[in-house]
Amino acid sequence: MTARTTRPVPAPATLILREARLVGSTEPFDVRLSGGRTTAIAPAGALRPDRGEEVVALDGRWLVPGLWDAHVHLVQQALAERRLDVSAASSAREAADLVAARVALEDDGGAQPSSATLVGFGFRDATWPDLPEVALLDRAAAGRAVVLVSGDLHCGWFSSAALARFGLEADESGLVREDLFLPIAGVLDDADDALRDTWVREAARGAARRGVVGVSDYEAEHPLSWARRAAPADDGALVLRVRAGVWPQFLDETIAAGRRTGDALPDSPRDAVGQALLTAGPLKVITDGSLNTRTAYCHDPYPGTADRGVLTYAPDELRDLMRRAHAAGITSAIHAIGDDACGLALDAFEATGARGSVEHAQLLTAADVPRFAALGVVASVQPAHLLDDREVAEELWPGRTDRAYVLASLLASGARLALGSDAPVAPLDPWLAIAAAVRRTGDERPAWHAEQRIDAAAALAASTDGHGTTPSVGDVADLTITDVDPLAAHPVARVAGTLVAGEWIYRDGV
Repeated sequence: MTARTTRPVPAPATLILREARLVGSTEPFDVRLSGGRTTAIAPAGALRPDRGEEVVALDGRWLVPGLWDAHVHLVQQALAERRLDVSAASSAREAADLVAARVALEDDGGAQPSSATLVGFGFRDATWPDLPEVALLDRAAAGRAVVLVSGDLHCGWFSSAALARFGLEADESGLVREDLFLPIAGVLDDADDALRDTWVREAARGAARRGVVGVSDYEAEHPLSWARRAAPADDGALVLRVRAGVWPQFLDETIAAGRRTGDALPDSPRDAVGQALLTAGPLKVITDGSLNTRTAYCHDPYPGTADRGVLTYAPDELRDLMRRAHAAGITSAIHAIGDDACGLALDAFEATGARGSVEHAQLLTAADVPRFAALGVVASVQPAHLLDDREVAEELWPGRTDRAYVLASLLASGARLALGSDAPVAPLDPWLAIAAAVRRTGDERPAWHAEQRIDAAAALAASTDGHGTTPSVGDVADLTITDVDPLAAHPVARVAGTLVAGEWIYRDGV
């Protein structure tokens, strides 16, 4: 049996994958990879190996185009894996108790308290019976700087010491939201760039184990940070393709550099075909907040309030950004969750002629659904969010949840779907996203708005960056090998191998 690895392994000149099963076919096939591309697909046994050519027996395992996650925050994912998990807290008191237990453990009962900021991740307070209070967190923190990051990444709950450390002010809740929180979300933890880069490469290898070959990364940082991260390192190489989003504060610099969406980033490593692993992504603009933080911008107010959420860019400001990006060859990825924000984002695409995507598109009006296809705008959605959001949505969007995560309606209208995770908001696992899109439930409860389920083939196709469900001759050999039928929509699929341009970035058992 082949040893497990997540480090890139030099590929032979050619490689034959013997007896692969392809979606839509009942008979096995042999697939030849040469020069980083898929060069032949033939009935099993028809391809004869050349001298020195490696033959890998798939023994009926499934072969699909490599999976992509269309929306991640890979630094945040790497940090979340090392933060205190408070996602199970069902109240502010329970979250504070988790903090108190960790503080006691780390400070060893009577030793000198740690000076490091204690960062937790994953709280969702929208349905808590009590409210976050800075005094409650202070008692648990025992004088220590503590920040709990919400599961949607749009808010932080700060202790008094943490507010002082980061130069922030908050009301008695200790909550810091949206524009005040997002710029510091990636620097809360006491780790230098080198250590965080190591953690990011580890997170990338974890994604490869799930069959992921590439991600669209929307971390709120300088996009050229990826060049540093991809430099040769003792802990191993960066294994994934990365499209690095450009936030508005870096747009002028990107335009001045003449860097268009899809261009290679400086100092990017190259694959076996000669393509850059790191490429410039779209302009990323956050136009509203999130559901759990009650900042998604909606037509209707949140129950019991006159508040419709937060619009972070006025329509004319958004159009100006998108128009400038479009003129420079940069596509747009517009974060919009509430139905009013989604409509305004589509208005901006229509007014500017820009190309790109609406990121999230969680709540849509019936009139806006067909506009995606009409404008050529991609609906970049994260189906696993609905597993967490169904109770919150019923409470905060009452009478409107039939318009939430309308995957089937979008597909029926002709829109292109691109599935992702928004990791770490949901796990960086395309199989979970596929299962959520197909089943619309993550437990024994009936499907939530089952009329919006999509079939497994459509969900898989929306996870392969436009490459459908089967490999094609001539394509770059970005491939995923699974032990189970990829159309079975398993929440956890056993991945046996992942290849980027014909090189193994993960291999286990083949």
